[in-house]
Amino acid sequence: MPDTVPKSSMDEKTPEAATPQAVQGAAPRVAKDRATAWNLLNEHTQSASLLKHALAVEVCVRAYGEKHAAELGLPPAEAREMVEMYAITGLLHDFDYEKHPSPEEHPWVGNQILTEQGWAEEIRHAILGHAEYTRTPRVSHLDRTLFACDELAGFLTANALVKPTKSILDVNAASVRKKMKDKAFARGVNRDDIITGAVELGVDLDQHIAFCLAAMQKHADVLGLAGTGAAVEQPG
Repeated sequence: MPDTVPKSSMDEKTPEAATPQAVQGAAPRVAKDRATAWNLLNEHTQSASLLKHALAVEVCVRAYGEKHAAELGLPPAEAREMVEMYAITGLLHDFDYEKHPSPEEHPWVGNQILTEQGWAEEIRHAILGHAEYTRTPRVSHLDRTLFACDELAGFLTANALVKPTKSILDVNAASVRKKMKDKAFARGVNRDDIITGAVELGVDLDQHIAFCLAAMQKHADVLGLAGTGAAVEQPG
C-alpha cells in the first residue's frame, strides 16, 4: 500500500502561485481550491489509511453537497462552488490528526492552520463540529453533513475490507445495518455518531447508509476498494 495517493486529472490544473501580501509579515495568499486542499492534506499526512479515509469522507460529503445544491436550485457556478466547499471540508477534516491526534490538539491545531491560511469560516466551523468534544454546535447543512459522514465512511470501509474481495462493490446496506449490531466489529467506530448524524441531517438511517455507500461505490477505484489490486487515483 503506497504512503501517498497519486494525483489524477482532477488536479492537473496548477494551483495559483502563492503571492506575498503587500503588508510585510502577512501570510501569503494561496488558492482555496480542492487541489490546494489535497496538497495541504499530504503535507501533514503520510498514512495511506488516513489519506484514504479523507477521500472516503470527501466523496460522501461531496455527494450530499451535489444533492443539496440541486435541491436549492442553485445556478451552475454557485452549485460548483458549494460542491467544492463540501468536498474540501471532507478532505481536510482530519488533516492534522496524524501529527496532533490528541483531543487537546485535534482539530484545534488544524483549525488554526486553516485560519492562518484564510480558509472559509464555513469549512473551519464544520471541521470543529465533527468532533463532539469541541462542543461546537452543528448549525449549517455542511456542519451536519460532515458529522453524519465521518464515522459512516470509516464503517463502510471496514465492511468492504472484511469481504474476500476487499471490494465495497460487494457491500450492501442491509449487511451494514447487521454489522452495526455487532459490537466486536470495527470497535473504533462510534455507532451512536452514525445514528445521531442521520437524525441531525434529517434523513432515514437506512437511506443515509445507502446514499453514502453508493457514493463510495461510484469511486471504488479512488478509494482502493474496487477489489484486490485495483489502482488508486483521485475522485473526478
